Amino acid sequence: MELQGSNYSNSTVWQPEARVAPRLLGWNVPAEELVHIPSHWLAFPEVDPMMHYSLGLLYCFFFVAALVGNGLVIWIFSTSKTLQTPSNMFVVNLAILDFLMMTKTPIFIYNSFNKGFAAGQLACQIFAFVGSCSGIGAAITNACIAYDRYTTIARPFDGRVTKGRAMVMLAFVWAYTLPWAIMPMMEVWGRFVPEGFLTSCSFDYLTATPENQFFVVTIFIFSYIIPMGLIIYFYSQIVNHVVNHEKALREQAKKMNVDSLRSNQQQNQQSAEIRIAKVAITLCFLFVASWTPYAVMALIGAFGNQALLTPGVSMIPALTCKFVACLDPYVYAISHPRYRVELQKRLPWLNIDEAPTQSETSSTVTTNTNTNTTGTQD
Repeated sequence: MELQGSNYSNSTVWQPEARVAPRLLGWNVPAEELVHIPSHWLAFPEVDPMMHYSLGLLYCFFFVAALVGNGLVIWIFSTSKTLQTPSNMFVVNLAILDFLMMTKTPIFIYNSFNKGFAAGQLACQIFAFVGSCSGIGAAITNACIAYDRYTTIARPFDGRVTKGRAMVMLAFVWAYTLPWAIMPMMEVWGRFVPEGFLTSCSFDYLTATPENQFFVVTIFIFSYIIPMGLIIYFYSQIVNHVVNHEKALREQAKKMNVDSLRSNQQQNQQSAEIRIAKVAITLCFLFVASWTPYAVMALIGAFGNQALLTPGVSMIPALTCKFVACLDPYVYAISHPRYRVELQKRLPWLNIDEAPTQSETSSTVTTNTNTNTTGTQD
């Protein structure tokens, strides 16, 4: 039997008279919910139930791993005095966004074990709203981290981000992010719809109307191109600065017939800053790797050959985004020296072997000295 509406246009949705069609294919979609689903996905045969169950189990793992990892980052960075720096405010915000992203996975898990759009339109809107906030917010936060690393390394004396400036930047991150999640949810501009296996939702990149295509291009620029351009610019400036600085130091040391112009303390401090910069670069690389497939898929859906976007293909970007939200906190656990020291103090059973950095030792001595001096004065 041929499906009604199989010769669909990109801007159509399934009409009431075609509501029986998905059940013939095995899609588990309540009849009253069909109006919300782009016809593109319903033109494909049903998904193997084992695929649904496998993804549901995988998302259970993502859920636990991300909540534990990001929860530890939020806890330790928020409560440790040595980590309560303006730079680490961006780290905490990124962990909050990754944590937020994974709070929507129970909806996906419920839909997966019910083999379709079981949670309904309200859950779909919540899923997509949370995903937009966390994804776009993470993009802008990564750009802020890149800027912070640039000012710390290239302008260490007069360019460091203060706590006040960091708070203003974080307020901007949320003010920048929220409209792109609110407008589609309220259908002011764009809309949120089910995608792929109908177990997840995102903004509508399939409807081929000028207004919707303009929305896709605009959100692509503001949520991907702009933060990506900032990230590339700041990190390229860091690399350029470090290379030129090291070259100048070597030339000067050669003229003075010495091995190095740096003291041990300066070398340790510079090494720590470079290590933290490497962590930040790794996080931004993960962001690029996770969200580029989604950006490409959206452009194909709006302007390219939609036949390339099968339900299975559409799940690949969703998986990469969730995987990176799980991976971010463990990158810190492996690479961030001060975070490892705090993990070692708080959770000794993890058997983390990390020696305190020179700056931390100096900070502790200074703190103790100030405390003793205050006590004497009192």
